[in-house]
Amino acid sequence: MRLFRCPRCRAVAFIETVVCDACGLQMGLHPPTLSMRPAPEQGGDVEGTWWFPCSNRSWRCNWLAAADSGSGQCVSCRLTRTRPDNADTLALEKLATASADKRRLLVQLADLGLPLTPWHEKKGGLGFDLLSSRSSGNRVVIGHASGIVTIDLAESLDAHREALRISLGEPYRTMLGHFRHEVGHYYQWVLVEQTDWIAECRTLLGDERTSYSDAVARHYRTGAPRDWNEGYISEYATMHPWEDFAECFAHYLHLTSTLQTAASGSLTVRIEGVPHLPDGDVTPRSSYADATMDEILADWIPLATFLNRVNRAMGKGDLYPFGIVAPVARKLDFVHRVVTASRVETPFG
Repeated sequence: MRLFRCPRCRAVAFIETVVCDACGLQMGLHPPTLSMRPAPEQGGDVEGTWWFPCSNRSWRCNWLAAADSGSGQCVSCRLTRTRPDNADTLALEKLATASADKRRLLVQLADLGLPLTPWHEKKGGLGFDLLSSRSSGNRVVIGHASGIVTIDLAESLDAHREALRISLGEPYRTMLGHFRHEVGHYYQWVLVEQTDWIAECRTLLGDERTSYSDAVARHYRTGAPRDWNEGYISEYATMHPWEDFAECFAHYLHLTSTLQTAASGSLTVRIEGVPHLPDGDVTPRSSYADATMDEILADWIPLATFLNRVNRAMGKGDLYPFGIVAPVARKLDFVHRVVTASRVETPFG
């Protein structure tokens, strides 16, 4: 992600920071500029508009809400259509954790210039149902339908999520990953299926009109093809063209976010004597809007190789345990071209 700083002392701040660790300033994220600003309880002027802390600040939301928005909630919290009842304090704790990942997702989408039309402003707009299968006793199916992304807050529990990851044979499973994958379904629906991009999408990823229910049943009955890694980014991507696009979209967000984070720290990776990689320095860019997918991957593969080595030095698994073969690179290129062609000036309106 981009580098955030305290607006008073310029100390480095995380995207989730509520109070500056260095000077104690109460701060909040200003959505239109994606920058940290002072967040006094009474609010303050930002470029001619009064902004105040989101009414969900007690649940660790650090975004600012515009006084003229008609709501005490920030734009991120207003995108949540359904949430646990106020009496369910355990679920609300998990809501606070998941909402931080949602805000991280929204910052990246806005940074990429993707349109963020809310569900409450337009039918089919983006919204989130954040529910907990642990609290409700009902099964919560993570997914997307007509603009609404449903997330199971139980996935915020490490033991629950890790058990599912192992049982499903997945190398990577995080709450942020769920958000990135499911919003990929939303953008395929909005930016591809309802536009002229759909013909190329069907050529590259297959016809999304084939039965999804049949594809799901087949996948869980027989699993992925044995040679799945010759054309797909993950086993799950083999299930149906919808899942292939969503997986590629999520990985596109993984790549660009990590590259931007490396760029914000002025990281340069020296590659020397690594098989299949040319010797030389790789310096990630803060933006790849004007780059080709080949250029993105030329920076990503050395960086991922280095970060995998870092993780192994700490006794952990690879940070990025995936391979990007030529067919996957072509799909990522398609996602990149759709994203860059769909940029808007003011994602948050």
